[in-house]
Amino acid sequence: METSTRLKQRRWPATLLLACMLGAAGSASAAINQENLGARYLDNGRISFRVFSANATRIELELYKDYKDAEPVATFVMEKNNDTRNIWRQSISVQAIRERWGIKGPIYYGYRAWGPNWPYQPGWRKGSQIGFISDVDADGNRFNPNKLLLDPYALETRRDPLYDQCRDGTLLASGPEHRAKDSAACAPKGLVLEPDNTPTGDKPQRPFRDEIIYEVNVRGFTMDDPSVPKELRGTYAGAALKAEYLASLGVTAVEFLPVQETQNETNHLEASTDGDNYWGYSTLNYFSPDRRYSAARLTPRTSGEVRKEWKNMVKAFHDAGIKVYIDVVYNHTGEGGAWGGSDGRSTYNIMSWRGLDNATYYSLTDDHQYSWDNTGVGGNYNSYNPIAQNLIIDSLAYWRDEMGVDGFRFDLASVLGNTCEHGCFNYDRDNPNTALNRIAAEIAPRGINGGPGVDLIAEPWAIGGNSYQVGNFPQGWVEWNDKYRDAVRTDQNRLGVIPLTLGELATRLAGSYDLYQDDGRRPWNSVNFVVAHDGFTLNDLYSYNDKQNNQPWPYGPSDGGTDNNLSWDHAGNGAEQRKAARTGMALLMLSAGVPMMTGGDEGLRTVFGNNNPYNLDSSANYLHWTRDQFEGYQQVFTERLLAFRRNHPSLRPSDYYSGADNNGNVLEQLRWFRPDGAQADPAYFENPDNHAIAWRIDGSEFGDPVGSDTVYVAYNGWQGDVEFNLPWPGPGKQWYRVMDTASWNEGLDSIVEPGSEVLIGGENTRYGLQSRSVLLLIAR
Repeated sequence: METSTRLKQRRWPATLLLACMLGAAGSASAAINQENLGARYLDNGRISFRVFSANATRIELELYKDYKDAEPVATFVMEKNNDTRNIWRQSISVQAIRERWGIKGPIYYGYRAWGPNWPYQPGWRKGSQIGFISDVDADGNRFNPNKLLLDPYALETRRDPLYDQCRDGTLLASGPEHRAKDSAACAPKGLVLEPDNTPTGDKPQRPFRDEIIYEVNVRGFTMDDPSVPKELRGTYAGAALKAEYLASLGVTAVEFLPVQETQNETNHLEASTDGDNYWGYSTLNYFSPDRRYSAARLTPRTSGEVRKEWKNMVKAFHDAGIKVYIDVVYNHTGEGGAWGGSDGRSTYNIMSWRGLDNATYYSLTDDHQYSWDNTGVGGNYNSYNPIAQNLIIDSLAYWRDEMGVDGFRFDLASVLGNTCEHGCFNYDRDNPNTALNRIAAEIAPRGINGGPGVDLIAEPWAIGGNSYQVGNFPQGWVEWNDKYRDAVRTDQNRLGVIPLTLGELATRLAGSYDLYQDDGRRPWNSVNFVVAHDGFTLNDLYSYNDKQNNQPWPYGPSDGGTDNNLSWDHAGNGAEQRKAARTGMALLMLSAGVPMMTGGDEGLRTVFGNNNPYNLDSSANYLHWTRDQFEGYQQVFTERLLAFRRNHPSLRPSDYYSGADNNGNVLEQLRWFRPDGAQADPAYFENPDNHAIAWRIDGSEFGDPVGSDTVYVAYNGWQGDVEFNLPWPGPGKQWYRVMDTASWNEGLDSIVEPGSEVLIGGENTRYGLQSRSVLLLIAR
């Protein structure tokens, strides 16, 4: 089975890796960040600078007036504490910074570090190799004082390595050809931020089982939206203006693709995808919101403006009752792995973590000379190291407490379950010392009935080893369920080509108990999806047989992308394509588990067949808000479908359905039916020639609205029409049609509003359901 769409898609070229490398992070709440790392204003009128390095022999702090400056206005030698914590520190008077060194505006800073492979000598000057022994030593040290280093706990950064006069990415690299190049003018610099009290609003306390997740890129969300002022499009401020729209659509949680600082300012220097980093999966700073998405990014007056804009956006979503999730990338960093050199492996970027303590922050090969990689984009973050774990915990706490975030989706999260620092990879769910278990213990997952806490969402795979772990994450974690995705896609698009039993499909629709029940988890531990940012959009899944990634700008080109899309163009029949999109959306929203849709699927968004648009920062990849008639129908269909799910708790069970009648009304919680009305038995489920199934849910056991508390769903996966014999709807009741996704029913009433349901009849009424369609009835 295809384990991860993106793992085969995101094969990033060396030019992109060059363009995606900085590093940094920031301080979390004082309760978590015990060492007070980073740059912090103190009550005594001074600023404290603290940075960790176990192996450095000398660290210097440099202060700058501007992020473009090559020369600092002041340099200070850091002092190392005398205990085993390996904290280097310096404290500087704010008055001296302002008056003696003339920094009137934002305070920019960075570090230079020496160590065993490059010990300090008094004669060293920037651009020289005095003291140099080797680019890397036997312990994995890669110290290079010619490279200005970003503080891993900086709260905000400025600078992009490939921009204006700094488009030569080799300035940031070491290795024989580049080690003597000074990077100060083009390296990212940290900013010292004063405390900020901008409110983020009241966090929604809903149980995770009640969420409907909308996954979207901040920039693409509003770049093509005429309802948003032009100067705010593509920004946090612009996204804030869409909160009421998402609420009206029925979305309860917005999940943003990575918003932690990454290198992406070069995307529009020319109309090309070369080096572009639109998705942002190469993090440069684990604390700072990416300034690329800030309306204030071009004219900063003071430090902290990006943070304020982010927090104002979060408040807008919270005020609309919507949770804010962010996609976080703690499995690798933007420093990347080896990208060249005379032996093809010697050249590494040195921008932050690597230059401060390479073997602490990265998993290395047995000989400590190279990166160990289960990510496909450079090398594993050393998630089993306690110091490296501290940074993850502190970053999460900061985004939760300071930035108002309600939950996190963890990219390639299996890497966080690794129990091997160097020379191997081994995922172990039960080891209490993994990053996964520390996160669950210290970042407080939300309880089954809601309340305070955060929602922890894993992408439960990586590359190689035992990294594919769907259904095998610890308590407290929910997971992207690609088995759900593949079952729905296969049944809709590969009928008769790839075997799939109704038993497999029904298991996925009912919450995937085979994956989660054995370790005490519930249906809502499954995040169900048919499409995600990886791969085709909902429209394209049913409109293309193969990826179309080699198109010219603005539709491509994009390298990589899986060839196993489980897609089908329905012979170019537009009505059939739209029906398939309605059916896929209906199955998703009528399944137990937590549904995730991608931004724009409510309007049949297309990326014109590009299934790996990670580098496509163009109009072709933005959400389109000017819809034709059919796209408008899809939006109404989605809105009403989401409302039906919201109004029927029986579709969001806290535990797995049973076949028992628990309230004595002669209806089981769940019963499966054959089209002829008989109960589906194991033989029917396991016969690969059967492709039609129905199920009835007794919503009265779950608190569904009285008068519409029995739900019947029929799915015809056949290529021809199937007649369904309707089961008993309950005493004195008849069946009413809420939805039929068939092409004959396309229009504003594909699904109707409450009170407009169409009478169908009672028990043994026959209903002809069109091929590849879903029928939804309620009994009253």
